[in-house]
Amino acid sequence: MTTLKLTLVVACALVDADKRVLIAQRPEGKSLAGLWEFPGGKLEPGERPEQSLIRELHEELGITVAEPCLAPLTFASYGYETFHLLMPLYICRRWEGMVTAREGQTLAWVRANKLRDYPMPPADIPLIPHLIDLLM
Repeated sequence: MTTLKLTLVVACALVDADKRVLIAQRPEGKSLAGLWEFPGGKLEPGERPEQSLIRELHEELGITVAEPCLAPLTFASYGYETFHLLMPLYICRRWEGMVTAREGQTLAWVRANKLRDYPMPPADIPLIPHLIDLLM
């Protein structure tokens, strides 16, 4: 049995007042380009998941999130070919600023029961039922 490197990535389901969830399309040139995902990213050394998410949401979307507004919902554990992904998913309903695509990515606000209409990385797909249960 091969030991895969464990990669810790944190993601956030931003939920608007209309109970829609924000997803972003991975830009060309990145791995899994064209697939839709929840905003977030890799933890930097020494960062806690919440700190990482606050930083990533600011970098990617230009919004400011306070740590108490992040609520852990579920997580994904998925073995890709070259690494194993562990990805906690947080829910956030309150932030400051306008959501803006700062990295050239395409954004979409989607109802939870329509998330399966968007092709996603394999690790993200098992998160969808949890969002449907919460938001429908």
